[in-house]
Amino acid sequence: MKKIISKILFGFSGRSKNIYVEKTSVRKKIGELKKQILVVQKQQEANVVFDKIETLPEFKIAKNILLYWSTPNELPTHEIVEKWSAQKQIILPTVVGDNLILKSYSSTEKMKKGSLGIWEPDSSENYTEDIDLVLVPGIAFDIQKNRLGRGKGFYDRFLKSNHSIKIGVGFDFQLLPKIPSEKSDIRMDKIITASHIIE
Repeated sequence: MKKIISKILFGFSGRSKNIYVEKTSVRKKIGELKKQILVVQKQQEANVVFDKIETLPEFKIAKNILLYWSTPNELPTHEIVEKWSAQKQIILPTVVGDNLILKSYSSTEKMKKGSLGIWEPDSSENYTEDIDLVLVPGIAFDIQKNRLGRGKGFYDRFLKSNHSIKIGVGFDFQLLPKIPSEKSDIRMDKIITASHIIE
């Protein structure tokens, strides 16, 4: 795994004319690393990340938090969603067309698999109130607080019109010195992994 990380860290020059190719390359390499990480390590890193987040003033005062219901290759969030849903308003994103639509989380029993195969709240009501804090997944982040997503722009379009505090979360290997970015890519306010806090 160290050899692959090394290639990612130093393989991007920032000078290529085709940023799409650069982003695709990073996504592919991060995907390779995700295949190597053990389930137990995923949860261990998630525990450390969310222990850090729970100590932040932004988290403590937040009443409404946009999280995400993790897929098997993302930093696990199921425990943190369930843990705090009784004390805070937890909101989860759903994908409708090209946009993220927000739904309130109530319980695991009231979830359904969405159009992209991601579990989401089974509710006809959209959440339209303010959001105090957004915990944002990504394929990769860098120390300038840039974020690389899946390439569909769902979060970038949503965050462009949302002024909530944005914290990117991921595995340690998802934080790189530099990733390809464009003006349309929304930067995070903080990035937290098991070993790092970038602010």
